[in-house]
Amino acid sequence: MKNILGFMLVLLAGPSISYFKYQRPVQPSAAGQHYVVIDESVWQHARPDLADLRLYSASAESTEVPYALTTERGSLESDHREVSVLQQSTVGGKTQFLVDMSALSPTLVFNAVYDHVDLKLTTRNFIAHARVEGTDNLHGGRWASLGDSILYDLSNEHLGENTMLRLPRSTYRFLRVTIDGPVKPQDVTGASSEHRQEQQPIWRDVSRGMSQQQEGRETILTFDIPENVPVERLVFSVDPAQPNFRREVELQNEKKMALGSGEINRIHIVRAGQTIDSDLHDIDFSAVGQKTIKAIIHNGDDPPLKLSGARLQQHERRIYFDAPASGQLTLYYGDEKLASPVYDYAKLFQQDTNVAAGQLGAEVANARYTGRPDDRAWSERHPAVLWIAIIAAVAVLGALALRSMKTAAAAQ
Repeated sequence: MKNILGFMLVLLAGPSISYFKYQRPVQPSAAGQHYVVIDESVWQHARPDLADLRLYSASAESTEVPYALTTERGSLESDHREVSVLQQSTVGGKTQFLVDMSALSPTLVFNAVYDHVDLKLTTRNFIAHARVEGTDNLHGGRWASLGDSILYDLSNEHLGENTMLRLPRSTYRFLRVTIDGPVKPQDVTGASSEHRQEQQPIWRDVSRGMSQQQEGRETILTFDIPENVPVERLVFSVDPAQPNFRREVELQNEKKMALGSGEINRIHIVRAGQTIDSDLHDIDFSAVGQKTIKAIIHNGDDPPLKLSGARLQQHERRIYFDAPASGQLTLYYGDEKLASPVYDYAKLFQQDTNVAAGQLGAEVANARYTGRPDDRAWSERHPAVLWIAIIAAVAVLGALALRSMKTAAAAQ
């Protein structure tokens, strides 16, 4: 009996097209991996955790299409590898050699990005100056200067060592290193570096509109937020004519509850011969289910900032899927009792280099919607009948009690 009940509960909890309130057509451009972006309509009518999103093939609606739901926060990956040191020699009394960085590139086309090279040196107790240049063609004759580094080994003083060449982010295939100091060509025995692959986060605007007002020394920006839409960043657009500034910003909802805080600034100054450049015009925070967000800029005794605008953003959420060779897909949602799907596709998901954006059509009500069967207890579904039964039982018991009292009185 328990097994049968469990099986029935699984059936009731599973997806069915007739359980979804809303649907939207999804049109891929061709076969292969595609994605569509979650927009405000989906946020407002799906579960807050997006667990009830389901894709079905339009040609066979009983076929569920697996997908991977991602949040495009960006990522940074690195791969540490040995690189080749070539042609160690002495040029003009200085040690010079080449470093072939091609080992960092996983493809035939060199596309690695790196910002340092670790040298393997046998020299001890030294200080030397190193100059680094880069090129993609050893026979081209043109070398780009990539900066200088100080190399040292202070083992006798127990002050450690540095054998790293620090560079700006570079993609040159070949480096030429010239060392001025006691490092000999035969002391350079190898090198290594890291291929860094950085994926930037993808943001999308979510605020419907903004109003701005001045209250005393504070500038207040008010944003209306679509229902259930998460917000994760506030970006200010500051007039280029605005001089240097540094302002604290508070974020609140309509009930004046704190949602976050931060600082925005523009600082371009020279101090002690060093240039300081800072432009920070955004604040990261996290808010879900807010109707209104207020940004309060504390100006202190300075004039209000010259703002040309501001916008709220969220990390883009995407549904990745493999489109069939032909036919349209349909996205269904709006089933509050449906749990998240478990797909092998999501567990093993990898984004293709040729992934394409699919078109998400307009939202419409699901014409086949019937809703889930009412799985509440009989007493919850028929409370009036239950109350009538309770009242009737009380009346019967009262009548029996009254009859018993009369019988007892007559017997006396």
